[in-house]
Amino acid sequence: MSWFDFDWVDAFSDRAFGGNGCAVVHGGAALPTDICTAFVRETSLVECTFTGPSEIADIRVRYFLASREIPFAGHPTIATVAAMRSRGLVAGDRLTLETGAGIVPIRLGGDAIEMTQVAPRFGAMIPAELVAATIGLDPSAIVSPPQMVSTGLPFCITVLRDHDALRAARLNVAALRQLTESQGYPDTDMMEPFLVTLQGATDRGDTFSRLLLAPPSPPEDPFTGSATGAMAAYLWKHGLMDKDSFVAEQGHDMGRPGRATVTRVGPAEAMTGIKVAGQGFVLMRGQVDLSSAAAH
Repeated sequence: MSWFDFDWVDAFSDRAFGGNGCAVVHGGAALPTDICTAFVRETSLVECTFTGPSEIADIRVRYFLASREIPFAGHPTIATVAAMRSRGLVAGDRLTLETGAGIVPIRLGGDAIEMTQVAPRFGAMIPAELVAATIGLDPSAIVSPPQMVSTGLPFCITVLRDHDALRAARLNVAALRQLTESQGYPDTDMMEPFLVTLQGATDRGDTFSRLLLAPPSPPEDPFTGSATGAMAAYLWKHGLMDKDSFVAEQGHDMGRPGRATVTRVGPAEAMTGIKVAGQGFVLMRGQVDLSSAAAH
């Protein structure tokens, strides 16, 4: 029997039960995929990470949904580094993570953890009518052409006119399937529309967002770090954000307020990366016997 240490971290929050939770399984990167996805389902979290040694970075990080492995995710990156730092596994104020999306540089400043996501890739423009059907709104609620954007993971960035439209959005899974299939994505738990308004949830924020999720994930993500990076790149590219650095908010209506500082690397017309920074609160830690599960 072999036990793995784990930490449960609330990412993009400085307090318990804020932001987005992630369980970090230290040394679990070699576990089989079916065990990792089963662990995510057991936690009822959106994502969990499993770490291990790397030959090209300071540590390797694998990211899992309840359904499968994905190359990268934002809030689990913040959670992983917060967990490592809490255990004294981070020396100095910089480290690098090997992920499925490439090497992710990390910088530590005070309580904040800043990740530099890869240069944005701008994909297809998606018909507003198709996106509106997916989120149960009239197309007039969408005030800028939706577009696929990735800073490690693809999202359909969708700018809504106000908070009322944001709060009225409801995911139509059948329509989401049509949307994903039209763009060559066979699975519905990928490229969900990331909904954003150009007004914070509080006076501190510049944007307020939501991400509605399809089963087997929970119905909504409290804070989405990878989508926040993609959203920021979209706003800068289309001239919708005049600040080089701004505060993104998400999760407040779920009772899990989360906040990130987003900073552009390079000019808006030639971005070389997106920095997303936030805090992580280690809520609990323990051990889990996953090797015996793998044996069965």
